[in-house]
Amino acid sequence: MLQQHPIISVIIPTLNEAQGIVSLLATLAPVRAAGGETLVVDGDSSDGTAGIAAPHADRVLSAPRGRAAQMNAGAVAARGDLLVFLHADTRPPIETLLCLPDLLARSGRSWGRFDVRIDGRHPLLPLVAWSMNQRSRLTGIATGDQAIFVDRALFERVGGYLEIALMEDIALSRELKHHGPPLCVRNPVVTSGRRWESKGVVRTVLLMWSLRLAYALGVYPDRLSRIYGHRSRPD
Repeated sequence: MLQQHPIISVIIPTLNEAQGIVSLLATLAPVRAAGGETLVVDGDSSDGTAGIAAPHADRVLSAPRGRAAQMNAGAVAARGDLLVFLHADTRPPIETLLCLPDLLARSGRSWGRFDVRIDGRHPLLPLVAWSMNQRSRLTGIATGDQAIFVDRALFERVGGYLEIALMEDIALSRELKHHGPPLCVRNPVVTSGRRWESKGVVRTVLLMWSLRLAYALGVYPDRLSRIYGHRSRPD
């Protein structure tokens, strides 16, 4: 008897994502058809995101606002052996996503992330994405924009996401690295360039570099969040 592939659980933290959530969940329909599931974890949206998402997802949950807390809540509710954490403004390559259990098994690794491509008009966005991907390969650190995926048992072993206001993806990557390097999938997810374009590409890149440096030097994430202009919302 052939062994069944682990079920994939795609966990999507949302806050005021009514405009794009149906499109994202439609993109993920093949995951559900293949035996996986999609979970939307809403942080008290004011635009009806949860109700709009409900007919198109396996489950819609509510959790305290904050991406880390929302993703942890999704992980607790998920039934899959492989957890994929996907931002609401990011679209994954579905065929590759469905192959993740096989890719991890062949690589002997237990977690990983995708390369990222940033969708937008600014000519510097491809360079920003390339830099993110190269830095991640060199450091073994993944960002949330790269759709982190992890074996459920390992995620639970490291205690899940540290529930901090910012840099939760960096903190998780550091813990996961103790158990082996990430699988870096070259077929990219495509994420919205709205954050970079709305705040200025160069300004945003410099700000994120300075925040990462400050975090590495021990500045507490709540303070970094205030500097970033964060409002405890997934963006």
